[in-house]
Amino acid sequence: MLDGLTQDQREMAHSIRRFARSELADGAVERAHSREYPWDVARKLAGMGLLGITMREEDGGVGGSLMDAVIAIQEVALACPKSADVVQAGNFGPIRTFVEYASPEQKERFLGGLLAGEQVISLGMSEPDAGSAVTELKTSAREDGDHYVLNGSKVFSTHSGDANLFLIYVRFGPGTGGIGSVLVERGTPGFTIGRRAGFMSGEEWCPLFFEDCRIPKANVLLGAGGFKKQISGFNVERIGNASRALALGRYAFETARRHATDRRQFGRPLCEFQGLQWKFAEMAVKLDAAQLLLWRAANVAEGELPSAYDTAVAKLACNQAGWDVSNEALQVMGGYGYSTESLVEYCVKRTRGWMIAGGSIEMLKNRIAEHVFERRFDQRPPRA
Repeated sequence: MLDGLTQDQREMAHSIRRFARSELADGAVERAHSREYPWDVARKLAGMGLLGITMREEDGGVGGSLMDAVIAIQEVALACPKSADVVQAGNFGPIRTFVEYASPEQKERFLGGLLAGEQVISLGMSEPDAGSAVTELKTSAREDGDHYVLNGSKVFSTHSGDANLFLIYVRFGPGTGGIGSVLVERGTPGFTIGRRAGFMSGEEWCPLFFEDCRIPKANVLLGAGGFKKQISGFNVERIGNASRALALGRYAFETARRHATDRRQFGRPLCEFQGLQWKFAEMAVKLDAAQLLLWRAANVAEGELPSAYDTAVAKLACNQAGWDVSNEALQVMGGYGYSTESLVEYCVKRTRGWMIAGGSIEMLKNRIAEHVFERRFDQRPPRA
């Protein structure tokens, strides 16, 4: 997994691996099946400098590279799969968009708690009628003196049950040019967090409702016309998604490899059966190929964002590899893999969800095809 990294990156990986095995491996099974956000883990990761890895030092971050953040996710996941979610939340997704575009005053108000592992931010993007077609969102922001009044709803927001701060995509006006984003704090009048709902993986989300919710203009992150900036930063979020998918596939692979080495049936170790040998050979190829594509996407110059094409290819490859490998690892382990004691079944459920979240694999294939043919394919029906 460390092939192609610099010496400094290798040393960083080994340091994180030692920390994760020492501090996070114990309790990994219980943590994976808990519905609580692991605040104790978040504080430990913050103490190790693993939150805000790619953020500037003047913002309270570490000043590292995108590759550094990917390495951190993968090394943490190999010891405790769920703890990798905390590394993700502290480096990718809404926190990355926030740091990229927040005003100094907004950073002063919110960033310290997020980087200390004391708070978490949630993204309100999807709506009941706007999923992959996010530009069809309806949640509105109407100007009213020194405030904006929000009305609408959001679904499928990660960490929404535990978040203190919400980055909400809103419509200031018509069309794509009317879309921007605002910051809403938990407890704001008119903002209601609905009943917790669960995904197949056990992860929870809450519907978000805005009914004449008033926020000060100081809470606008990106006004009308900010959608393209926001969505370009989404490429970075996809790197975090891809990293976790691949890391959990590798976790399942290693667990199954140890099982096949130690487990005996019909008087011999499982690894001596050719049918299983071929499974592991195919799994290894998928993991290694996806790893190289992930390195390519993440290995960008300082201050630059990964390309839309490279991130689409990496996410597609890592999503597919993570799912295929964890699913095959479960099959290799039989009842032990299907049991909630091994975490292989957890890896299966989590990797399956990432094939939907952050851009479904079907949407990614559309984006890749546009690059191949050097033209855009509009998914909407032609206008009359």
